[in-house]
Amino acid sequence: MMLSDLGAMMLEKLDTGTVHPARRYNYWLGGKDNFAVDRESGDLLAKSYPAARIAARANRAFLQRAVRYLAVEAGIRQFLDIGTGLPSADNTHEVAQRIAPDARIVYADNDPMVMAHARALLTSTPEGLTRYIEEDLREPERILAHADLVEALDLDRPVALMLVAVVHFLSDQATARNVVQTLMGALPSGSYLAMSCATKDFLTPELAANWDETLRTGKSDVHPRDRAAFGEFFAGLDLVEPGIVAVGEWRPDPDAEEKPLPVNASIFGAVARKP
Repeated sequence: MMLSDLGAMMLEKLDTGTVHPARRYNYWLGGKDNFAVDRESGDLLAKSYPAARIAARANRAFLQRAVRYLAVEAGIRQFLDIGTGLPSADNTHEVAQRIAPDARIVYADNDPMVMAHARALLTSTPEGLTRYIEEDLREPERILAHADLVEALDLDRPVALMLVAVVHFLSDQATARNVVQTLMGALPSGSYLAMSCATKDFLTPELAANWDETLRTGKSDVHPRDRAAFGEFFAGLDLVEPGIVAVGEWRPDPDAEEKPLPVNASIFGAVARKP
């Protein structure tokens, strides 16, 4: 069993026979809070896309750079991070509160293991605030109406909505667009959307065909978007430079040890401001 003590305590309450993206992502990042079914799924997808672990790390690094930009350059002090996954190094609140100790962060996810870890590990600075709510991205109205969110965030002031590697689990584009529009529609002018989503645009024909096959056979739950479809999520928003690019190319850190090529981190990333 590859579970931390906290994860083991939650075992009786968890569905250990169903793959969960947050636990699979944890496995790819080298974590131990996952089950055999998550590792099997992760290994299966890695056979079709051998760079899966590189992509997971690149996506995580994009999240951290985006939060730094939002806290430093955009002056954002409120964050709503949906589909946060299992806590890892340099979570949204840690990056934001190092820069602005008074930053307020609400996380949302729909896995009991994520909730257990979040409540135990996602602490806050004394000046700031961190909350975790168990809700599903597919029900944005419930997220927005949740008592802990209403208490933690002032929706009359700018908020950064973080949708990092989560919308691609919604297969229908119209549904996904509506979810993002509902969430952004509740946020005031000056708010931001930071988002990443898997894509086949950077893949070789062979890798793209492999991806299609994993979706066709139900081995994958990641539904990629091309650039045009990803761009639809930013309709009416002002893209921050460099616009829509591979996550490894969004304001890259020149001192980073790992500099993945788009084919190895085939994920679009972008940040945009609500005018």
